[in-house]
Amino acid sequence: MTTKQLFIAWLFIWPLSTPAQTRSEDSAFIVTHYSKMERMIPMRDGVRLFTAIYAPKNSDVKYPFLMERTPYSCAPYGEKNFSWWSLGPNRFLVREQYIFVYQDVRGRHKSEGHFEEMTPARDGKKQNAGTDESTDTYDTIEWLLKNIGNNNGRVGIYGISYPGFYASASLPLAHPAIRAVSPQAPVTDEFIGDDAYHNGAFFLLDNFDFTNNFEGTKIDSGARYKELFPNQHPDAYQFFLNLGPIKNSNGPSFFNKRSKIWSEYLEHDTYDAYWKARNIRTHLRNILPAVLVVGGWFDAEDMFGALRTYEAIEQQSPNNQNRIIMGPWTHGAWSARQWDHFGSHNFKENVNKYYKEVETNFFNFYLKDQGSFTQAEATVFETGSNQWKTYAAWPPKEASPTNFYLEEKGRISTSAPYAQQGFDEYMSDPANPVPYTKGKWEGRNNQYLVEDQRFLGERPDVMIYQTGPLDHDLRVTGRLKANLYISTTGTDADFIVKLIDVLPANAVDSSAGASGSGSMEGFQRMVRAEVFRGKFRNSFEKPEPFVPGQVTRVAFDINEIAHVFRKGHRLMVQIQSTWFPLVDRNPQQFVDIPSSNEKDFQKATIRIYHEKSHPSSIVLPILP
Repeated sequence: MTTKQLFIAWLFIWPLSTPAQTRSEDSAFIVTHYSKMERMIPMRDGVRLFTAIYAPKNSDVKYPFLMERTPYSCAPYGEKNFSWWSLGPNRFLVREQYIFVYQDVRGRHKSEGHFEEMTPARDGKKQNAGTDESTDTYDTIEWLLKNIGNNNGRVGIYGISYPGFYASASLPLAHPAIRAVSPQAPVTDEFIGDDAYHNGAFFLLDNFDFTNNFEGTKIDSGARYKELFPNQHPDAYQFFLNLGPIKNSNGPSFFNKRSKIWSEYLEHDTYDAYWKARNIRTHLRNILPAVLVVGGWFDAEDMFGALRTYEAIEQQSPNNQNRIIMGPWTHGAWSARQWDHFGSHNFKENVNKYYKEVETNFFNFYLKDQGSFTQAEATVFETGSNQWKTYAAWPPKEASPTNFYLEEKGRISTSAPYAQQGFDEYMSDPANPVPYTKGKWEGRNNQYLVEDQRFLGERPDVMIYQTGPLDHDLRVTGRLKANLYISTTGTDADFIVKLIDVLPANAVDSSAGASGSGSMEGFQRMVRAEVFRGKFRNSFEKPEPFVPGQVTRVAFDINEIAHVFRKGHRLMVQIQSTWFPLVDRNPQQFVDIPSSNEKDFQKATIRIYHEKSHPSSIVLPILP
C-alpha cells in the first residue's frame, strides 16, 4: 500500500485500536455537543467543493476552525450521520471544542471539478486567472468566516499523508486567518523521495495497488470508488515477476491506459517539468502561520516528506515559528490511541500520549491563546535508547560527519583504506531479484523497515560489511550519506544501501522483544535504507549511462536517523542492486525502463571498491 492507501487504512485502524467504551463516549460527546451541516462551497472559478462542518452547539463562545482537506472522503455523508470515531487530529481537541471542517478536494468524491495529482502551486494566487490548493483553501476560509457564526476569525489546518500535502499547500500566500498548520507525513516531492519514486527508482508495489483503487470508478454518488481491475495475489514477489516489464501493467488485464496518474508516473521517469511543478518545497517561502511538522522513523511512505518540508521552511522562511517532531511511528501511527511497540521494538511507554499533548498545546495556543507552546525546535525519539531528545536545530549542528569505510573481508573501519587495489563483486540478475522482505506477502509488509536482515545472509548478490563489537555507545543523529565507488558490466544499475544494528549474542536488548517470541541474539535490525538509480548520479533531469568497467562514484543522501548503537552491538552495512517488488527492476542497460522489453533485462557484474584511490564509505553523523 502507498501513502494514500495507508492513510485510508489508518482511518479504520485507529478507531478499532481505541477501546469500544472510549469510542462510544467520543461519539456521544460529539452528538451531544456538536451540530453538523453540509455545504457546497463555491470557489472563484465556480467549482463547488463538498464540505462537512461540525460546530459546537454552545453559542456563548467564539471558536476557531480546525480544517482537514482530503482526497479520501469526508464521510460519513448526511447531516444526520455523525463521525463515529472522533473529530479533528485527536480526541482531546474535540473536548476543547473547535469548529471542525472536512472538505473533499476538487474532483474527489462529492466535490465538483477536475482532480490533479499533487496540484501544482501557481504564482499570483490572488488573481482570478487560475486556481490551486492555496486558492481553494483561501476561498473556503472566506466562505466559512462569513457564513459560520460564533467563529473567532482563526483557522488551523492539519492532515496526514496526502491531506498533509494539502496542509502544506495552504501555506504559500496563506489566508490571514490561518494561524497554525500541521503537515503530518506530507507528500512533498514524489520523484526524489515520496511515494512514486525514490532517487529515480520507481516504487512499483505501492503505486500499483494504490492507483488501482484511487482512480477507480465513482459509485454511491461519489461516496466510494470501485477499483479498476481485480487485484488479488497471495505472493506479490511472484506476481510482479510474472507481470514482466512494467509496460505490461498497461495491458488489458490491468490499467489498460485507464489510469491518468499511472500513465503519468510511467511517462515521466526523469525529474522533468511534471515533477518539478508538483514539488511544493520550492513554494514554502515567506511562510507566516506557525508550523508543526510531524513524521515517523518507520514511515515507509513519507519520512522524506516530513523531513524535507521542515527543511524547506527553515531555509526559505527563517523567521517562521517552525518546529518538527519525529517519533518511532509508521505512516500516521501517531493517530492511534496506543503506540508502545512496533515490530521487534518495545518503546516501554505509550509515546502517543506525549505527542497528543504537544499537538493539543500547539493548536490551543495559536488558535485560542490558551496556555503556552514552548516546544523545542526539534523533538525526536532516539531509537536504541528509547528516549525523547530535543535540539535547537535539525539536524543537530553538533553532530560530526564521520566516514565508516568499507574494507576487505566484509569489515568496516573509520580509518581510510591504504590498499592500492581492492573490491568486492557480485552478479545482479533482474530475473532473480533480491526480495525486500522475507516470506510471501500480498501487499507491502509494513514492518520491512525494521526487519531482521538475516534472511539475506546467504545471497551472493548482497554485500555485507560490519564492525566488530562496539566498545562504547555510538549515537548517530542526522542525515546519512552513501559514498560508493562502483563499476558495472552494464550501463545502468540500482544501489540499495542499508544501515543495520546487529544485536549481540547472550545479551538482552533494551528495546527488543515486544512480542517476546524467539531469540534476539544476532538479530540484524534494519535502521535505515534507501535506493538510488545509478543513471541519475549526476543529474535527476539528465540521466547518464555508466561506462562498462569504469570506476564511478555514486553518492547520495539517505534520510536522517536518531539511533544509538549500543556497546557490544555491531554496525552493519548491506549493499545490493535489487529490492523487489518494492522497487521496479532495473534492466541494467541504459534504456527507457517504462517501454523496455524482456530482452532488455540483462545480468551485470557489479564491483564495490574499497581501495586507497576509491574509498567507499557510509557517512554517519556522530554525536558526542
